[in-house]
Amino acid sequence: MWERPGLSPRDRSLVTVSVPASLYRSEQLPYHPGVALDDGLTVEELSEAITHLVFYAGWPDAMTAVTLLKKIADERSV
Repeated sequence: MWERPGLSPRDRSLVTVSVPASLYRSEQLPYHPGVALDDGLTVEELSEAITHLVFYAGWPDAMTAVTLLKKIADERSV
């Protein structure tokens, strides 16, 4: 899926972070924000995407994702 031409790796990463965050798949979520950062997304862009999810996925799901994103950003000193 990642090699298909329709979306860039950056865009695929944005979708891939959003889906487990929306569905509260906390066991799958830890890996994907790091990949998204490697694929060119910024912490600010990921934070904004997760904030946007608050209205669609709910506060608890988004807070879990944003807490994880903060941890990854701190570990990378980003």
